[in-house]
Amino acid sequence: MLVLAVTLHNIPEGMAVGVVYAGYLTGNTKITMMGAMALSLGIAIQNFPEGAIISMPLRSEGMGKGKAFVGGMLSGIVEPIGAILTILAAGLIVPALPYLLSFAAGAMLYVVVEELIPEMSTGEHSNVGTIFFAVGFSLMMVLDVALG
Repeated sequence: MLVLAVTLHNIPEGMAVGVVYAGYLTGNTKITMMGAMALSLGIAIQNFPEGAIISMPLRSEGMGKGKAFVGGMLSGIVEPIGAILTILAAGLIVPALPYLLSFAAGAMLYVVVEELIPEMSTGEHSNVGTIFFAVGFSLMMVLDVALG
């Protein structure tokens, strides 16, 4: 369920990147290359923990390190595919993007609330998860303000 949720979540993320680049390539004056790069960078940064979200449970269930790593990596392979398809079909997909992004956000929030937060809160080192949550949130807010 976790692999499917993260993979489904990554499709609209790739589409969001594709829309921004499609807008820039078509000459939309409100979309700059720096804005497209900022979005790409923010999504790329948050893809590292997403890959870990997939890899670590696979590893704890007995899968080998290499296979677990590849599983986490492959969950994100749909992003560049989604971006390329969106650039190619920008006129059709751009109007539906808010709904697709809402679906992606909902899927990820469900996984976080249902699976990750309860798991993070167990054990003797539960405060480390809370600290890293705060650091990650703060980093994304700094990027949002700094990069526009």
